[in-house]
Amino acid sequence: MIELEPLFGREAEPTKVAYVFPGQGSQWVGMGQDLYENFDSAKAVFEQADRTLEFPLSRLCFEGPEDELRWTINVQPALVTVSLACLKAAQDVSGGNGLPPPAFVAGHSLGEYTALAVAEVLDFATTIYLARERGRLMYEAGQKTPGGMVAIIGLDEASLAEVCNETDTRIANINCLGQLVISGAKENLTQAADLAKARGAHRTIPLSVSGAFHTPLMQSAVDGLSEIVATLSFHKPLIPILANTTAQPLTTAEQVKTELLRQLCNGVQWQRSIEYMVNDGVSTFIEIGPGKVLSGLIKRINKEAKTVNIGDLQAIRSLVKL
Repeated sequence: MIELEPLFGREAEPTKVAYVFPGQGSQWVGMGQDLYENFDSAKAVFEQADRTLEFPLSRLCFEGPEDELRWTINVQPALVTVSLACLKAAQDVSGGNGLPPPAFVAGHSLGEYTALAVAEVLDFATTIYLARERGRLMYEAGQKTPGGMVAIIGLDEASLAEVCNETDTRIANINCLGQLVISGAKENLTQAADLAKARGAHRTIPLSVSGAFHTPLMQSAVDGLSEIVATLSFHKPLIPILANTTAQPLTTAEQVKTELLRQLCNGVQWQRSIEYMVNDGVSTFIEIGPGKVLSGLIKRINKEAKTVNIGDLQAIRSLVKL
């Protein structure tokens, strides 16, 4: 059993650092392999994920094929596993004092599941299992009602909300000013993208996902996940988790359960989540997991915020210099 090291004691005064965890779309073939080969702690994370899911998830992360890694049922537990392996390796490198303790943890969509494990709401094996079930249910919901997502670049939220109202689509991600994502049935997305361009959007970019995530078209996934969540034991978060749907801290087990179900059919309030943490005094965001997507968004939300990336061997070794 892999146990994540406590990041700070229950009585300790948290510093104004936040840990943030990436979501679907940050994956790449080969992610985590350098950690697996250089850190026993990271290797143990991958090995437990393989045992929990009863198939070689680690090999899929390291070798692909890319199309198979991208499947929703695979990529969701894969990203959680790699992110937690990054954290374990970083804890090893940073020595006895550990990483700066976080005042908050937050994850973008799927990344919220990584945050659950770090805040010790669920143990690692349960988190990986739940992430895979989430991916399976979201894929199945997408098969029942085909849908997709489109990034809208350069249009304000109010104008895009009008577009969505006229096309029966939803704003799924509010990432930062000028970078929003809409979601809905496939036949409606084309119309919405065209209308967004006519209203002033600079670009529209279809995303490679298997359904209309963060919309009511995911209701069947909510129903399925609700049954699974009811069988699991959730603990009070040791660190406040910024909720995707409300941009407010989750501090009880019941709040977490509610958020995991709401998240499937409601939008990700990433910009407001970062603004909440900055307003609460957070000045440094440590992005833990593949890629640098969240760091880029954070810099666009607040230019004064400091970001640190922990996503591969080179980045983790550079922690020694910080």
